[in-house]
Amino acid sequence: MRRVGIIIPLLLFSLSFAEDQAPKLDTGDTAWMLVSTALVMLMTLPGLAIFYGGMAKRKDTLNTIAMSFVAYCIVSVLWILYGYSLAFNTDISGIIGSPSKILLSGISVKSLQGTIPEFIFVVFQLTFAAITVALISGSYIERMKFSAWVLFSILWMSLVYVPIAHWVWGGGFLAKLGALDFAGGTVVHINAGIAGLVGALLLGKRKDATLIPSNLPMVVIGTGLLWFGWFGFNAGSAVASNALASVAFLNTNTATATAALSWMFTEWLHTKKPTVLGLASGAIAGLVAITPAAGFVNVIGALIIGLLAGIIPYFMVAIVKHKLGYDDALDVFGIHGVAGIVGAILTGVFADPSINEAGKGLLYGNPTQVVIQLLAVGTTIVYDAIATFVILIVVKTLVGLRVSPEEEITGLDKSQHGENAYNVT
Repeated sequence: MRRVGIIIPLLLFSLSFAEDQAPKLDTGDTAWMLVSTALVMLMTLPGLAIFYGGMAKRKDTLNTIAMSFVAYCIVSVLWILYGYSLAFNTDISGIIGSPSKILLSGISVKSLQGTIPEFIFVVFQLTFAAITVALISGSYIERMKFSAWVLFSILWMSLVYVPIAHWVWGGGFLAKLGALDFAGGTVVHINAGIAGLVGALLLGKRKDATLIPSNLPMVVIGTGLLWFGWFGFNAGSAVASNALASVAFLNTNTATATAALSWMFTEWLHTKKPTVLGLASGAIAGLVAITPAAGFVNVIGALIIGLLAGIIPYFMVAIVKHKLGYDDALDVFGIHGVAGIVGAILTGVFADPSINEAGKGLLYGNPTQVVIQLLAVGTTIVYDAIATFVILIVVKTLVGLRVSPEEEITGLDKSQHGENAYNVT
C-alpha cells in the first residue's frame, strides 16, 4: 500500500509536467501573427499591384495591376486545396510534404504550429506564396496574354514554389543541410527573379521596351506600402512576438534605408541625377537582400548588406541588362533575383549566433555556412530555371504567350480587359 501511495503522486506529477511541457497557445504570439499576415497580404494588394502599375505604361496599367490581383486570388485557393500540405506537412524523402493535409484535413481550431493556431500559420505562408507569384509578373508585363498569366500562375505555384518552399522551410533536403533563409531570399526572391528572367527571354522584347512610368507618385506609395508590409514579412517570420522579431524588424528598416541611399548616390554619381524611381528601387533591393538575413545578423551586418544591395543591383539594372539585351520590364531579376542572391550568400557570412543560435556564419568561425548558402542558391536557380522554361512551353502550346502586335500597340488594358486606367488618352 505504501508503494501505491508513492507511485500515484509520482504519476500525477509526471502527467502535470508533461502537460506543462506540451505546446500551448500564446495569445501575444497569435495577435502578432494575425497582424503580420495582414501586413504581408498588404504587400501584394495593394502594395505590389500599384508599385508595378505605376511603373507600367498608361495603356497597360490596369493589366499590370490585374496580374498581381489574380495571382493573389489563385494562390489563395490552391494553397488551401493542396499547397500548404505539400509545402509544410511531414517530409517525404526531402522532396515534398505529405498530402495528408490536403484541403486542411486534420487541422482543427485546437491545432497549433508552435504557439500559434495552425490556421493562421497556413494563411501567413499563403501570403508568401502569393507575393512570389505576383512578383514574377513584373518581367512579363505589356506583352503577355492574361489567359497565359493565369495558367502560368497555377502551374508555377504548384510545380516550383511549393517544392522549393518545402526544401528550405518545410523540412526538405536544403533545410536538413542547414540552409539559412529567414524570410525568403531563396524561396521568394531568387525564385521569382529567375522565373522572371526565363520568361522575359522566352517572351522576347516588347515593341517599346522603354520604361515609361505612368504614375511615379503611385510607385512611391507602392514602395511605402511594401516597406510597411515587409515588417510583417520579416519580423513575422520569427513566428512569435519576441526579441528575434524585434531584431528582424530593426534589421529590415536599417538595410532598406541604407540601400535606398546607396542606390541614390550610386545613380547620382553615374548619371548626375538622383531619381525618385532610383530611391524606390534601392529601397526594394534593400528589403529583398535583408530578407534571408533579417533574423540571423546583427545591425552591422544589416548595414553592410543594405549598402551592397543598393550598388550591385543598380549596375545590374543600369548597365548589365542593357549590354545583354533582355527585356525584364520592371527588373524583377535585376532587383529581386540579384539582391536575393547577394542577401542569401551574405547571410552565410554575417549570421551571428548571439542573435540567433540557429545560424553561425563565416565571420563567426563557420565557413561551411557560405558553401551551404551557395548550394541552396544554385539548387534554386537550376530547378527554377528548368521548371519555369517547361511550364512556359506548356502554356505557349495551350494558349500562347504573347498578345498580337496590334493588341500590344493598343495596350493590354483595352485588348485584354476592355477597360482603361485613365480616361485621358
